[in-house]
Amino acid sequence: MAKYNPFDEFIKVMESAARVMGINEEDYVTFKYPEREIKVSMPVRMDDGTLKVFEGFRVQHSSVRGPSKGGVRYHHAVNADEVRALAAWMTFKCAVVAIPYGGGKGGIICRPREMSKGELERLTRAYTDKIAANIGPSIDIPAPDVGSNAQTMDWMVDEYCKVKGESLYGVVTGKSIEIGGSKGRAEATGRGVCFVTLETMKKYGLNPADCKVVIQGMGNVGSVSAKLLAEEGVRITAVSDVSCALYNEKGLDIADIYSYIDGGRNLLDGYKGDCIKITNAELLELPCDFLIPAALENQITAENADRIKASFIIEAANGPTTVEADAILEKKGIKVIPDILSNSGGVIVSYFEWVQNLQNFYWDEDDVNAKLKRQIVNAFNDVYEAREKYGCSYRIAAYIVALNRLVTARKLRG
Repeated sequence: MAKYNPFDEFIKVMESAARVMGINEEDYVTFKYPEREIKVSMPVRMDDGTLKVFEGFRVQHSSVRGPSKGGVRYHHAVNADEVRALAAWMTFKCAVVAIPYGGGKGGIICRPREMSKGELERLTRAYTDKIAANIGPSIDIPAPDVGSNAQTMDWMVDEYCKVKGESLYGVVTGKSIEIGGSKGRAEATGRGVCFVTLETMKKYGLNPADCKVVIQGMGNVGSVSAKLLAEEGVRITAVSDVSCALYNEKGLDIADIYSYIDGGRNLLDGYKGDCIKITNAELLELPCDFLIPAALENQITAENADRIKASFIIEAANGPTTVEADAILEKKGIKVIPDILSNSGGVIVSYFEWVQNLQNFYWDEDDVNAKLKRQIVNAFNDVYEAREKYGCSYRIAAYIVALNRLVTARKLRG
């Protein structure tokens, strides 16, 4: 079996969109190649006194529509191909939601759960030192991702400001409120998933109270999506974390589960609510109206796509569905709302945070959430119209919207 390469998957989808649009390869060939790729090594003194060298990456895919933007992933499986693909997806995500950014992404090969707070801080500062010359509020703006969080960004902004000798809070987003973070940022990706799910229901005349939703992953994005959808009256029949999945066909007590996992506990060890425990693989194949994969990429593949029973898939994770799986789902009539649209709430509110940092003027949370809803619903409607016009899948339609904006910007710049 050939090695899965997510960047190759990105190129396949982009080329499919270009064929549907009828544009020449010269119009989009530059987007097959990241503008800059950085690989760094960081020696870090561990708590036991040993010196360990970590490898990290930063990829800047495109700056044609603005500075690069994208998270920094702390995970043991980080590799160059993954970071390259995530950076490219960010370029298209920013374009589809019409915010003035290109795409970037970073990653460090590490196991953050096995590291102390001090070790993580030293690693983060070392990484920031290595890439400081290539990031900045008008160059490339990192953010949290898998394995990193607001504390990570707080360390990054502090180290960057020390290196530059001035206060430049706009260098990263996803910071704590007290040092330039935006209200509503922590919940933004999950809130955006909720808005897209509700808008899809609206477009197809579905009553939220009549819909069954399954969510894979109860990290930040999945848990916020579950909580907000449950508050809208949606019946959440299954959720999961890395340990197991919980299922109740009549609906789970999401408020209780949300409270339980908020203490850092996993679902397998101690949750005693009204449900049965199943595997993550079984969760993906449950009958439901909406399946929301909110874990890692490459979850729905050619091996399991034919067993998916959802009517709609809302991609809350990055790249959870392979190209081969997409073709199977399309034949089955399952509508897939792609990641570059449905999980864009985080980068939209990151953009709002950056704007607030540049202005040194901060908004209240209701204002942030209202602006997020308007931005992501407008993007959904743009993609819906492109799908109607070209008679294609939602994924291809989203890439068409993004590629049109990127190609236009490239031509205008000459």
